[in-house]
Parts: sequence; C-alpha cells; structure tokens
Amino acid sequence: MRESRVARRALGAAALLALIQAVLTVIWAVALAAAIAPVVMDGAGLSQVRTAIVVAGCAAVGRALIAWGFEATGRVGAQQVMSELRLRLTAHVLEARPLSQGTETIGGLATVAVQGVDGLELVFARYFPQMMLAVIVPVAAIGWIIPTDWLSAAILIVTIPVIIIFMILIGLGSERRAKARWAAMQMLGGRFFEVVRGLTTLRVHDRAEAQVAVLEEVGEAYRRETMSTLRLAFLSALVLELAAALGTAMVAVALGVRLVDGGIGLQASLAVLILAPEIYQPIRQLGAQFHASADGMIAAEEIFAVLDAPAVLDEASGERVAAPSPSRETIVFDGVGVAYPGRVVPALDGIQLSLAPGEFVALVGPSGAGKSTIASLLVRLIDPTTGAVRIGGRDLRQVNADAWRRRIAWVPQRPRIFAVSVADNVRVADPGASDDAIREALRQAGAAELVDGLAEGLATRLGEGGRRLSAGEAQRISLARAFLRRAELFVLDEPTAHLDGVLAAELALVIRRLTAGATTLAVTHRLELVHAADRVVQIDNGRLMVAGPVGVPA
Repeated sequence: MRESRVARRALGAAALLALIQAVLTVIWAVALAAAIAPVVMDGAGLSQVRTAIVVAGCAAVGRALIAWGFEATGRVGAQQVMSELRLRLTAHVLEARPLSQGTETIGGLATVAVQGVDGLELVFARYFPQMMLAVIVPVAAIGWIIPTDWLSAAILIVTIPVIIIFMILIGLGSERRAKARWAAMQMLGGRFFEVVRGLTTLRVHDRAEAQVAVLEEVGEAYRRETMSTLRLAFLSALVLELAAALGTAMVAVALGVRLVDGGIGLQASLAVLILAPEIYQPIRQLGAQFHASADGMIAAEEIFAVLDAPAVLDEASGERVAAPSPSRETIVFDGVGVAYPGRVVPALDGIQLSLAPGEFVALVGPSGAGKSTIASLLVRLIDPTTGAVRIGGRDLRQVNADAWRRRIAWVPQRPRIFAVSVADNVRVADPGASDDAIREALRQAGAAELVDGLAEGLATRLGEGGRRLSAGEAQRISLARAFLRRAELFVLDEPTAHLDGVLAAELALVIRRLTAGATTLAVTHRLELVHAADRVVQIDNGRLMVAGPVGVPA
C-alpha cells in the first residue's frame, strides 16, 4: 500500500463499496423485519407491507450490485497493480541489477514474476474487499443494534473477538504452510527450468532418468505441502462456521426468551436476528479469502525482497549529466575495487588504469582474474565498490547511463541470442538499421556464409523455436552488432574465443580497422588480438600485474 498508488486507490474503492454495503445490509434487515412482523402479528395484507417489501427488494438488488462492483473494481485494480509490479520488477532487474548478483534463481524469479504476480489478483479482487466488509459491516450493524437491543449487541461484541482470535491462530499456521508451499513451487519451477536448459548435457551423460527422479521428488514435496495447506483451510472453515453458528444461536436464544416475556417486540427481534449472521458472514469469508490469497501475499513478499535488494548501479544522480565522448576524453580507473555479494575475496582491488582516446588496449590474464569485471564497469553493468571510473575527470556514476551506453559497442563473453530473426538479433545494436547495413555488419563479422546458408536468410528465426547457433556463430552475431553500432568505445570480452585460428586472425585485423579512432578495450586470451593491440595490460587475482610484450600497463 505504501509503494503503490494504484493499490491505495483499489483499497479506497473497496472501503467505499463496503460502507455502502453495510448501510444496505442494515436497511435490508430492517425493511424485511418490517414486512414480516405485521403479517405475523396482525395479519396485515400485501398492500400494508408493500413499501417495506419494495425497500427490502431494492436493498437486496443494491447488495448484489455492490458485490459485483467489489469483483469488478477489485479485478481492474488487480490488473493495474500486477502490471505495475511486473514493470517495477523488470526495471529493477534490468537497470539496477543487470548482472543479477543476487541469490535469486532465474526459475524462481520467473515463478514470482508470472505465477506469483497472478496470485495477487485474488488479493485485490477478493481478500481486500472482504477485509473492508469484515471491518465496516459489523461496526455499522452493531451500531444500529445497540440502541435497539443492548443484550444482543453485547453478545455480538463478546463473540466476534473470539472468532478473530481463532482466525489469527489459524492464520499463523496457514501462513507457515503457504510459505512452505510457495518455496516448494519455486524449487519445482527452478529445477524444471534447469533440466530443460541442460537437457542435451543430461542426455549425453545418461543423467536424464536421475533428473526425472529429482523432479518427481520435488513435485511430491509440492503435493504434500499443497494438501497440508488444504487440510488447514478446511479445518479453519469448520472452526469459523461453528463459532459463528454458536454466536448466532446465543443471540437467537436471548431474543426468544425476551420475546416470550415481552421484553422486545417481534419486529425489532427479527431485525436483530436477520442482522446477526450478516455480521458474522464477512468475518467468516475473510478467513476463506485469506487462504485463497495466501499465494499472492507470499509472492508479494518475494517480489519486494527482490525490489529491496541493493542496486549494483546508482543511476539517480546521473540523469542530468551528458555523457562525455570516449574518443576525446581519457578513461581512468582510479583505485577501483569491486566486491560481489557472497565472495570473501574482492573481484578487483585498487585498479589504476587509463585508456587514452583512440587507444586499443588488450587486457589479458587467467580465468577469474577480473577481466570481465573491468569490462562490466566500462559498460556500467556494475559500479565500483571503492574508487571510481572517471572520464574527462568526471565520475562515470554521475553520467547518464543510457546516454553513456549509446556511445559503446559491447561484445560479451557469452552473447545472448534472442528468439527473433537474424536481422532483429543484429538490429539490437541499432533499431533503425537497414537490411543492407545489417548484411555489411554480418559480412565484416565473418557471418555472411552463415546467413547465406539459411533458407530464409536474414528473416530466419534464431533461438527458442528456431535455428540454434553454435558458440562461434553466436559470437559472430554479437560482433556484427558491435560493427553496426559505429561506437566511440568498443568493449570486447573474448570476441574471438570460439573462432578458429584463421577466422580469429582475420577478425583481429577487421576489428583493428573498424575500431580505428575509437577507444577499445579487448579482453582476450588470443594472440591475434594481443598482436593487434597498442598496449597490453595483464591482470591476476583482481590486481594489475606486469605488462605483456607490447607495452606497459598504465
């Protein structure tokens, strides 16, 4: 409610409708009693009670319309809140945590973002409206009963808290069960995602059957938790129904005794007796809706746990600062350190490095030395833990991240191929690029023969549901994106890692030619790129070491 204006509007609408429902309930009960009592006591005809019947009928119709309004406004509010939450979750993961350094798994995050957010529909369509009814209707009804029959009001005031105490006790157990069930669901989703993604590897190593057994075990755990939750839900419904029935019976007995003694009139006692179950009903229904909406509430906790995770990027301060040109300004790593969550040893420690405008620098070192972390800092996928990356003397954190990235061409170590056409995969770097420009970029990346061999050429769908690419082919698509960008800063993370020696040597020359005039950092193990560099910098265990054969580190 604090985080979402849409959620506050939905709750406000539910409160207003609940207030109208409470008034209509009292009117309906009083009018119904006014229609019945004269007939029973005095044998009144239809004409004498017509007004009371019409009022009771109108109130009943109004209550039905309000019930529909609860459902309609709740579902509209739910859809808006769900959309807002998904957008915030996506924006947080993409913008504040693009490398996903948190503990959340992809499968678990997908479960939260899809099925978990969907669970919130019941929260807004059923639980919140019922919560408003459970608060407002009893207060309004008892407020009318007190001057009419104080003894019945006292019975209701005493018994309602007893039901609420039962609800709280049952709710605590239900919440624990719901959390266990949700954890089992996330584990099942994550396991299934991993099995599907690694199906080929599992089959080759004859481990497919073992994974089927694991999935069966996780699925069985989910079934057990689900059945345990349902048992508790049924038990709670029985307890609440019994408590409400006993409370209504106590009111009925008290009214009956005083009606016989003449202590209360028939019309007043009928109105109180009709209102008594109406007071208990929203409270009973609240317990039922709590169980139905438990998944949504647990999912909301998971969503906000992700949203509250610390950002690895601080973009708030850079929105008004233009991005300096890397082809004219020197980039300086000034005592940069990076520490990832859950790692004792920092990935980088006290890095001092400069990249002059137009310089081609090769960064070499063993796996895990910190090369990709330096590349990620340049692209601003992460920010330094200590120190600063500066350009033209300005801290890169003060620069608008989107404007900065528009000046950069990036080739990651593991390029992502999307489930779209070849052309659209390359066009990621420049959405307005023509097909001719894309063909030229693919030719420069050594991927012309790959595309020519496809039945639909540039229109061939890649990735999920389409043509699968080898690691080398995916690398060439990624290089084509970089060549299409016409960037001022090239950040190449192992751009020739999956290519054969001949093609790697050819591409090294192409890269050197196409990056002329631009600043380039190439993370590499390949001698072809090392020999093409102006300067070689060596890194090991997060620290800059002795320079390679071409030059010395800055």
